[in-house]
Amino acid sequence: MKRGSRIGFFAICSLLVLTMTACGGKETSGAQETSGGKETSGSSAAAESKETKEVSLGLSAPLTGNSAQYGESFRNAMKMAIDEFNAKGGAVKVNLVEMDSKNDPKESANIAQKLVDNDNIVAVVGDFSSTTSMAASPIYQRSGLVQLSPTSSHPDFTSTGDYIFRNVPTQKIEGAFVADYAKELGYKKSAVIYIQNDWGIAAKENFEAKFKEAGGEVSNSLNFNPDTKDFNNILIKIRESGPDVIYLGAPYTESALIAQQSKKLGIKAGFIGTSILYSDQYIQLGGKDVEGTHLSSYFFPADPRPEVQKFVEAYKKTYSKDPDMFAALTYDSANMLLSIIEKGETSRKGIRDALAAMKDFPGITGKTSFNDIRNVEKDLAKLDVKDGQFTLYKKE
Repeated sequence: MKRGSRIGFFAICSLLVLTMTACGGKETSGAQETSGGKETSGSSAAAESKETKEVSLGLSAPLTGNSAQYGESFRNAMKMAIDEFNAKGGAVKVNLVEMDSKNDPKESANIAQKLVDNDNIVAVVGDFSSTTSMAASPIYQRSGLVQLSPTSSHPDFTSTGDYIFRNVPTQKIEGAFVADYAKELGYKKSAVIYIQNDWGIAAKENFEAKFKEAGGEVSNSLNFNPDTKDFNNILIKIRESGPDVIYLGAPYTESALIAQQSKKLGIKAGFIGTSILYSDQYIQLGGKDVEGTHLSSYFFPADPRPEVQKFVEAYKKTYSKDPDMFAALTYDSANMLLSIIEKGETSRKGIRDALAAMKDFPGITGKTSFNDIRNVEKDLAKLDVKDGQFTLYKKE
């Protein structure tokens, strides 16, 4: 081949290569996170990424184990909020990466490390219990990734650092509220049963302090280890002291067992507790033995506010059941983060700064603002179990 011909040949080849590259003639691949945290590849994902930016929210929650009922509410609410967001077709698509903490502090810490190492994740919702959440907080803080727990109410939770937020008031607030509720109901002598973990201790201490301050007497203060099923030894001691009410500082599964076993022992005392009891499972497990229980809550499906009824209707349509308080708090948590992303902020620090500055976010559980230590204040409702269902308390 002559020199001139070779130059022309190479020029044509170069032009063909450039043309193929520009037109997509060269095979490309892209990675996309799905709601399960797995990755898929394909040229369509790469093409879509040119038009729509994709980021992910992480979820750390007990999806299996004894606390799976709480994790189910977390997951349902997160999926619903993200699906609604993506249906708007904005400039950013959000994926969900969900991880099962099993309500185990060690597992939660392991999950935190995986989530902070995933550059696509811009914030994390979770975990459920204060103990599990607090085990992971130092990892999120060191890595500069927002951890927003819908339900961790231990007073020390947000003290880890400025990337740690909660969407529920502390037990200092709720414990005092329940103690005042007990006094309003005329109870003067209370026994306390609480689960031996960070949340249980905080719930017990704050209820007792306010109940005593209001002139009440605490006859017993007894704890149990997680996964306990037999409470007879505790209840026999309580029966001997004769309280008129038992404060349940425990999840609803254990609290339902306590109620059943106390009735078998002939204990006549009523029951009162925090919002952790607010689940249909408490009534289904406890049956007639939990009738008359008093409790606090940040959410009630019968709330007539239009935004609440819209949420309840959508949740029931999607999951064939009413949302509980845990779903409502998680839904609000997800939507706070999504509202920031919708405005174009997708950096980890930018999301942290916008969340810290958030004021009066109009959520299902009320208006939400964060104070300088990233805690919130919300109004609580007084509920009773009456005729096998939760009802708003009405003073007689």
